[in-house]
Amino acid sequence: MARACSGSERSPGGVSGLSSSSRDGQTRPVAYDEHLAERIREIVAGEPGLVEKRMFGGLAFLINGNMAVAASGGGGLLLRVDPAKTEELVALPGAQPFVMRGKAMAGWLLVDEPEDDGSFAAWLARGVGYAKVLKPK
Repeated sequence: MARACSGSERSPGGVSGLSSSSRDGQTRPVAYDEHLAERIREIVAGEPGLVEKRMFGGLAFLINGNMAVAASGGGGLLLRVDPAKTEELVALPGAQPFVMRGKAMAGWLLVDEPEDDGSFAAWLARGVGYAKVLKPK
């Protein structure tokens, strides 16, 4: 599985201490915050074409094969948005550009997990809305 590198100093958001037991009984680290993934799941459940997939070091939620949002392995949300709106959205509290291999990726944001449900839902709506307008894969 490919692992995205943000290149920024982000707190792990409680990720580092999590673990799960596999079928063979061994404990393995969980690469994303399961509570965050459940918060995402509660809001996006029922979206047509929704699939969950481990990618980018976290758990991604795809709409018709296009990633909308992920519970990032580094904590917070990895969000896919309209590239033309990247700069506007980065100006909002808790958002920053997603950086891979030293380059900011237009259309991809890292967002600190909003505590209030309204802000959380608004961020998810941006990612889901953009994924819906993309050509299905």
